[in-house]
Amino acid sequence: MYTRILSIALLFLMSLITVYAQTGKELIPDHPVTMDHNTNDKRISLNLPHRMKAQQLANMRSHVEALREIIGLLAKGDFDRASAVAHRKLGLTEDMKRMCGMFPNEDFRAIGLQFHRSADDLAETLRTRDMAKALQGLHDTMDYCVQCHATFRQ
Repeated sequence: MYTRILSIALLFLMSLITVYAQTGKELIPDHPVTMDHNTNDKRISLNLPHRMKAQQLANMRSHVEALREIIGLLAKGDFDRASAVAHRKLGLTEDMKRMCGMFPNEDFRAIGLQFHRSADDLAETLRTRDMAKALQGLHDTMDYCVQCHATFRQ
């Protein structure tokens, strides 16, 4: 019962984050980091060319979808599939290494690589079938999302 409620809550949270990310509204009103790229936005711009920006936004959306999928699989107790999704869709594959290496900002690249490594760690943790450890691993991976989005903007 506990794990189902927690999983549903996590799914709701991810949905809320996705809605706010797509609408461009502030997640926390009066927070100094805004989503509308105005002069109050103190995040570092990556100054990406349009095509690269569009690709990166698509990648980040697919990462959010993968996190949502993992949460849904955890709610069903399907640790094996959740592990496979974490590794295949979020892990540090050769494609992800290549993509991360394309960004000129060293700090952005570093956070991206840490995110993908943490997803591989999450995949291993999910194989233990320990819900508390799985949720902590998911939390740790999502911390990189929060850190990156708080630091950088497109």
